[in-house]
Amino acid sequence: MLQIHNLHAEIDGKPILKGLTLTVNAGEVHAIMGPNGAGKSTLGYVLGGRPGYEVTEGEVTFDGIDLLTLAPHERAAAGLFLGFQYPVEIPGVSNVQFLREALNAQRKGRGEAPLSGGDFLKVARAQAAAIGMDAEMLKRPVNVGFSGGEKKRNEMVQMGILSPKFAILDETDSGLDIDALRAVGDGINRIMRASDKGVLLITHYQRLLDYVKPDVVHVLAGGRIVKTGGPELALELEAAGYAEVVA
Repeated sequence: MLQIHNLHAEIDGKPILKGLTLTVNAGEVHAIMGPNGAGKSTLGYVLGGRPGYEVTEGEVTFDGIDLLTLAPHERAAAGLFLGFQYPVEIPGVSNVQFLREALNAQRKGRGEAPLSGGDFLKVARAQAAAIGMDAEMLKRPVNVGFSGGEKKRNEMVQMGILSPKFAILDETDSGLDIDALRAVGDGINRIMRASDKGVLLITHYQRLLDYVKPDVVHVLAGGRIVKTGGPELALELEAAGYAEVVA
């Protein structure tokens, strides 16, 4: 589903990714762990197409398409979703307005008819209820005044509405209490656990992986994958840290 081969990327002329190779098959959840500055968030931004991150070498294909040739909105329309460690606030734009425009823009990109206001509200309310978010928050400006947990729940609502083929979730567990972590984990499983979907979870800690069981765990250090294993690898890292693996 997602194939990355010998990926090199830099920002402001500084190399960050240095020959990263990774394959995620449909139906799989892969976790990326690693120390600060390893290149985890850079990988997510490169895949999402964030400006300022320059790919200098390597290939990325998504469902057989050359991902690196697509603009960010084209990647989203193709089914890619990028969840941020720190979701941004958008004053003056309501959640409902933002999400309806996003969904219909993607539907248009796929040649599908737009959803009416009424049909969209049914979908949005159902997704909010599934994650335990008050439907009234859909009327508020995007993430404005939201707590860390509310922002992450809101991001799960966004993902549920857009229903992507592949989700890249950058430290989705950051700043969550136990209840919010469980809700976000349940949301990821409900929306993305399917034979035709894939997930790349970027995290520092084991705790999210207690709720979203990964098929494969990778350690990213120095811009490359330096170790790969099963779910037990995350437990080893939690107990011993990264020093030995990186060394």
